[in-house]
Amino acid sequence: MRSRRSTVEPATSRSAASGTVRVVAVVVSYNRRELLTEALGALGAQTLPLAQIVVVDNASSDGSADAARRATPGADVIELAENIGGAGGFAAGIARALRAHQPDWLWLMDDDTIPEHDALEALVEAATAAGAAVAGSRVVWTDGADHPMNTPRRRPFDSRSRRDAAAQAQATSVRSSSFVSMLIDAQAARVEALPVVDYFIWNDDFEYSTRLLRRRLGLHVPASVVVHKTAKLGSTDIDPGARFYYEVRNKVWMWRLSPSLSPFEKGMYGASSAARWLRTLARSSDRGVLVSGLRSGWRDGWRTRPRTASESLAAAGADGGRS
Repeated sequence: MRSRRSTVEPATSRSAASGTVRVVAVVVSYNRRELLTEALGALGAQTLPLAQIVVVDNASSDGSADAARRATPGADVIELAENIGGAGGFAAGIARALRAHQPDWLWLMDDDTIPEHDALEALVEAATAAGAAVAGSRVVWTDGADHPMNTPRRRPFDSRSRRDAAAQAQATSVRSSSFVSMLIDAQAARVEALPVVDYFIWNDDFEYSTRLLRRRLGLHVPASVVVHKTAKLGSTDIDPGARFYYEVRNKVWMWRLSPSLSPFEKGMYGASSAARWLRTLARSSDRGVLVSGLRSGWRDGWRTRPRTASESLAAAGADGGRS
């Protein structure tokens, strides 16, 4: 196990070109059968072949699980009995991949993420060269424009060693990454707890990636490109409706309970979140719904706490294996 006291914890050196690296993809799906099939086809066409694909079906009603088996024979398809959100899906998938498939790297993505043919190879090469624990792709929309929903956060007051290591790999040092194409060193995933299942949606990837990167190097790799096929091009703060509750509650949980951020970072990102909430309210066409979500999310964020991943996954009938 790596020491947590070092400034940067390097990933184990592995060569993408050697063909010995084992990458296991984890794809979380919910009622987007056609997009899931397209994503699996893109995974099967990677220039760096995958060792295995784990598909987590979040209790879809459109036959997504069967479509995944037809599209990718041999894939490890997990059918959940209930929808436990993106957070729960990734927790279940990571747990299965670590337990059953002996990965060197985990590659996480939603079912509407379509990677270019060399996206994985570019991620692994950059992460290996820099000694990074996490590497994220450049995420674009269907028209090729950068997707504002998946913009990584650069590390504030970054060290020279991190900046230089990232630059040598033709990447940028970052503090967070998105579940829309996130490559993770499996050893780091074994050390840290799983994503917090009870987040359900919103801030789950922010909490998990910042926890992984508290003392490790993370990269944004422009050479690795994926297409995020959302219905519209926009960020998550454009009139989110009732889902705004999760943004507020989960952010408060993160401030209170997560070890992912330093006290200084909690203050900095807290101020940024408050400003974004105000912008969201100002732009909304139904402020009553957002005000209700803000009040209930703020209340529940301070009065409640999430369960461990093991407890949450067990309650949902999924075997998490660890918390």
